Amino acid sequence: MLKVEHLEKRFKRTIKDNKKEEFLADNDISFVANDGEIIGILGPNGAGKTTLLRMIVGILEPSSGLVEFDSKSYKDDEISIKKNLAFLSGNTKLYNSISPYELLEMCAKFYGVKKDLIASRINEIAEILEMKNFLYSRIENLSTGETQRVNIARCLIHDPKYYILDEATSGLDIISSQIIIDFIKKEKERGKTILYSTHYMEEAENICDRVIMLNKGQIIEEGTPISIKEKTMTNNLREAFFKLMEGK
Repeated sequence: MLKVEHLEKRFKRTIKDNKKEEFLADNDISFVANDGEIIGILGPNGAGKTTLLRMIVGILEPSSGLVEFDSKSYKDDEISIKKNLAFLSGNTKLYNSISPYELLEMCAKFYGVKKDLIASRINEIAEILEMKNFLYSRIENLSTGETQRVNIARCLIHDPKYYILDEATSGLDIISSQIIIDFIKKEKERGKTILYSTHYMEEAENICDRVIMLNKGQIIEEGTPISIKEKTMTNNLREAFFKLMEGK
């Protein structure tokens, strides 16, 4: 179980006459993500989604608040927590001059996957993400969708318990998007905990058990897609979001 309690992140920005002001990128964020659950983190650009995920995975230190994985915080056992995490970020760069197989082999060694299991694990992942046709091609020659599948493959090479996915299908064609969505659904069935950040409301409605809607660093609504639509008397999450934004 992943638990986020009163998480905040303050930054400073330059305003008029070169003066500095402090602002909250995320303000008092609290929620729980259970085992075998997909939680959607929804909101427009600048809502605080990426900052929130980077605090959860330990890249950014919160200004205040707490993140716990199975009742342990980073101060308790940072190494074991991060060994059970997979973080997919939209701006992750890959080594262009090597093949997906070589990259996955390198990542497997980094995470301490047993040497005699590496080849079978890579082949298993290649099957899941339909990568076999380009497993030995240079990464620089892959399409956007193929590259994103490699990106996800490196995240699951060590079979993590927690997936933190930031805009996993952004800019992808319909086939690559569906492959990734099917993979996420299967990992949920295996009991994995998945945070799924996206601005594609229809996609979130399709795969998420619950969603957290953010705007300007604050939670404006949380619940199942059905409960949010019922509460706002709307037909879909996109309409619900705009309904919740009225007057704000």
